[in-house]
Amino acid sequence: MFVVIYGRPGCSFCIRALQLAKSLEAASAIEGLRYVDIHAEGITKADLGKTIGKPVHTVPQILVDETHVGGFTEFDRYVRDHDLLAVASPR
Repeated sequence: MFVVIYGRPGCSFCIRALQLAKSLEAASAIEGLRYVDIHAEGITKADLGKTIGKPVHTVPQILVDETHVGGFTEFDRYVRDHDLLAVASPR
C-alpha cells in the first residue's frame, strides 16, 4: 500500500496526515509514502482536482494506491476501518 499526501505548509491537517502516514510506514503497515507540497511544486487546487478527478477546495488530499481517500478525517477513518493500526502493532 502506497500513500500520497498533497498538502501545503502550515496546514495542521496536512501535518497530522503526514504524522499518521509516517507512523504507519515506520511500523511497516504501508509500503511507502510521498508528501507533495503543492506550493513548492506549483500545483494549484485546480491542477490537483484534475489529478483527483473532482474539484478540490481543501488540503490535504490523500490517495492510497492511486485511489482518492479524501482529507485527514477520511484517511484516519480509512486507517481505522482497515485496522492498519492493529497491523502495525505487534500481537
